[in-house]
Amino acid sequence: MTTPDHPSPAPQPASTAKDLIYRSPLALVAGVLLLALACWLGFDALVRGHGRTPWLALAALILAVPLVIAFTLRPAVFAGEDRLRVRNPFRVITLPWGEIASLRSGYTNEVVANSGTKYQLWAIPVSLRARKKAARGQSRAAAASRRGDRPGGPDLGGFGLFGGSGAGRDVPTRAETDKVMDDLRQTLERRGETPSAQGEVTVRWAYEVVAPAVAGAVLLGILLALG
Repeated sequence: MTTPDHPSPAPQPASTAKDLIYRSPLALVAGVLLLALACWLGFDALVRGHGRTPWLALAALILAVPLVIAFTLRPAVFAGEDRLRVRNPFRVITLPWGEIASLRSGYTNEVVANSGTKYQLWAIPVSLRARKKAARGQSRAAAASRRGDRPGGPDLGGFGLFGGSGAGRDVPTRAETDKVMDDLRQTLERRGETPSAQGEVTVRWAYEVVAPAVAGAVLLGILLALG
């Protein structure tokens, strides 16, 4: 969970042969920790539990593990030369660049198809804290520019004392997730009219996540109902 002093890290691109992949590092870390905790508690109950406890633990694991994976490890955005593939918790949406009307950033980041349908980009979360920090950086940079100073403040003998910039104190002027969206918009502008980037939007449900989660929920419900 993001704290006021520690904004969520921005998704980082990892280049492959064809696509740029954007994922949330914080979500990946949280997913690994949650899975480790769930497995530790679940397997402990399976091994040491008595009566219905092992069965309840098994049902809870079957339900919880797919959901944790779906909301933390699974989300990713794949930006290729011809299409944008959005892997959300329960769906995979493939949008040729020619079928994308816009990429919007508000309280969430989303892609809008030409049909008007909106799809949220789970892998690129918005950090309002980072946006406010970037806005303050823009204000400081503008004020320093008017004074003729460096953005970090006066350079006191090159030592950067009392907030001085010294050599290379960076002032963020754009939130990292907004920079990611800017990159995607540039790709849209560059590839949107390309013949190979045309086609239809496809949506596929992630049954590999939905099916085990539903099975776990049904099993857990039956066990609880039987008392």
